[in-house]
Amino acid sequence: MSIEKEIIDDKKYNKLIVVLSVLIPIVVAILFGVKIPNVEPLTFLPPIYASINGVTALVLMFAVYQIKKGNRATHEKLMKFAIILSVSFLAMYVAYHMTSDSTKFGGEGAIKYIYYFILLTHILLSIIVIPFVLITYVRAITNNIEKHKRIARITFPLWLYVAITGVIVYIMISPYY
Repeated sequence: MSIEKEIIDDKKYNKLIVVLSVLIPIVVAILFGVKIPNVEPLTFLPPIYASINGVTALVLMFAVYQIKKGNRATHEKLMKFAIILSVSFLAMYVAYHMTSDSTKFGGEGAIKYIYYFILLTHILLSIIVIPFVLITYVRAITNNIEKHKRIARITFPLWLYVAITGVIVYIMISPYY
């Protein structure tokens, strides 16, 4: 890929990446505070979206395995699936919180601090990973494979951590639903 084409492709997507990276957390935060009146709480969603996080973690690991084996087409399909799973998680998470009160963690002692550490890092990294996922994806679809590989080495562990800790947070808080 020529340097001029690379710069044009980067500029073409950079504004969209910045807008989405800022807009998604803001919209989620706003919707998190909105309660839809006279709607049945969607209390069945937490185990579903926790499972989606678990599946996302497995898909991410399998996608890395596939690219290491040289199966680029399978890797690409798996990564698109991981993005779809993450968007599905987010939609369900927001829907749950728009119809249900937040559940308070009831653990005490050291486990409380562990839970809040995992929760806080999960939330912060779920925001931080957004531009990484978008940049990594754009570099793949624009066939900027060397830059894609470099950022994917950062994106993968961040995204995997977010997916796994989402499951852990659910398991830790599930007795208090």
